[in-house]
Amino acid sequence: MNDAQLYLKIALFSQVISSVVFIGALVFMWFRWILPVVMAAQERSNRRIAEAERHRDEVKGALEALRDEIQTAHHDAQLIEQRVAARVEHEREATVLEAREAGERAVADAALEIDRARAAARVRLRDDVVEAALRIARDDAQRRVGPATDARFVDELTGSLGEAAHG
Repeated sequence: MNDAQLYLKIALFSQVISSVVFIGALVFMWFRWILPVVMAAQERSNRRIAEAERHRDEVKGALEALRDEIQTAHHDAQLIEQRVAARVEHEREATVLEAREAGERAVADAALEIDRARAAARVRLRDDVVEAALRIARDDAQRRVGPATDARFVDELTGSLGEAAHG
């Protein structure tokens, strides 16, 4: 082997050794600094994904709970509407009955008032008729009766008293 070949072999081994050392340095750097960063990033990413999935599951559960509450609220609203409708009908019937009874009482009271008014009118009419009859009778009596009639009535009265006293 000559010197040139020896230098070529040394150069070749030098290249191989430097490549191996370079690759070893890259592997060392990879494991020492790059891999931990990549692993930490992957771990953070996995935690974020797990947190997002947990949050998604919580939101799904909350959404399902809200749907159930909405269904319950719709059902409660229907029950309330039914109760309100029944209560309104009951109140309407009670109001109509109360108004009817009040109207009947008013009619009965009016009938009694009319009867009282008739009775009072009859009394006033009778009093007016009696008063008018008395006025007419007095006027007629004053025209018919004079001093001669008065003397005759007094004589008849005294005569009847005298007979009653004697007899």
